[in-house]
Amino acid sequence: MADPDQTSNDDLELEPCSSESRDEQVVLFNRCFDKHVRASDLRWRYDESPHGQSVSVLLRAPDQQPVCGFSYSPRTFIPRGVEADAAPCGQQGDVMTDPDWRKRGIASRVARWCEDETRRQGWPMNWGYPNRRSASVFLKLGWRNVGKIRPMTFFFRTDVVSRRERFKEGRLAAILLPWKARKSAVRRAGLIRLAGAGWEQRPIDAFPPEVAELSRAVEGRFDLMVRRDAEFLNWRYLNAPSGRQKAIGIYKDNALAGYVVIQPPTEPDGIGWVVDLLAPEEWAVAAALSVGLYELEQAGALAARATAVDGSWWMNCLTQSGFLAPKAENHLFVYTYPLLDSHPVLDAATDASRWYLCDGDRDDDPIG
Repeated sequence: MADPDQTSNDDLELEPCSSESRDEQVVLFNRCFDKHVRASDLRWRYDESPHGQSVSVLLRAPDQQPVCGFSYSPRTFIPRGVEADAAPCGQQGDVMTDPDWRKRGIASRVARWCEDETRRQGWPMNWGYPNRRSASVFLKLGWRNVGKIRPMTFFFRTDVVSRRERFKEGRLAAILLPWKARKSAVRRAGLIRLAGAGWEQRPIDAFPPEVAELSRAVEGRFDLMVRRDAEFLNWRYLNAPSGRQKAIGIYKDNALAGYVVIQPPTEPDGIGWVVDLLAPEEWAVAAALSVGLYELEQAGALAARATAVDGSWWMNCLTQSGFLAPKAENHLFVYTYPLLDSHPVLDAATDASRWYLCDGDRDDDPIG
């Protein structure tokens, strides 16, 4: 491999990627993130989304070894439920620089190329979730901070393992866990009462076409939302490489009224996730969330976790259902980067608390 100390940044060659590039990209991915994913996993992520192919790029050393990569994956946002204004927006992901080539400023070059390419393709904006360390850098590059997103947790137990997990949010949080968990149990019981009777849950092996109608019934209530039709949901959750997500439908009078997607823990006393939830009616939201919690508890989860934007509908839903907040500094930002001078998506993107964002919107499948 080329010696970074003997190689000028000007000698690095930029190469746009296609589906034929995944074998090389996955080698860099695994080296940067210490994972063991396959090229087919990246093909799922970059090439098979019904919202279009990702924009990605590699930077090569003189010996052709990839040393840096960057990507944006499209998500079709529908602003305020107006179908005619729907547009793909690039979710930032897989910002990767080989450990031996870091702190040289080369990532900015691939980022700028991806920015120019997404603009050329007519995408109105890119978006992502920088951490607190990198947030100020993004602001200097012209990104906009439109919200904070933080992990919320529902504890099923108050034993020593649970208190150890809660201790990550501070000593006082761990001490107060038994009292907080009792309040959470009361709020969970309220979900069951709100859901009422006359409905049933069924596993979803493939999302049916009618799920799109549920999505359309919700989209107009939010400034931005990704259309949850069957093609997208099946790709995003049920055909994902990890195979870790489980979808459960809520039915009433034999009609689909909502769904919840969960991710059970991979080990005993692990954390389970409420990944996605959609239901137009309040009772069905309560039913879906109560089912998600029950299934995670039955799967042996120590706790259920879901992330939500401060001030959002989803944050309020989780709080009212007994989920506990982390310490104040435990959050990421929601950032946007406008690519066009004007577009309805840009007008709707100024406040992430008015978006419909669940964990399924936050990131791709946790491959590897």
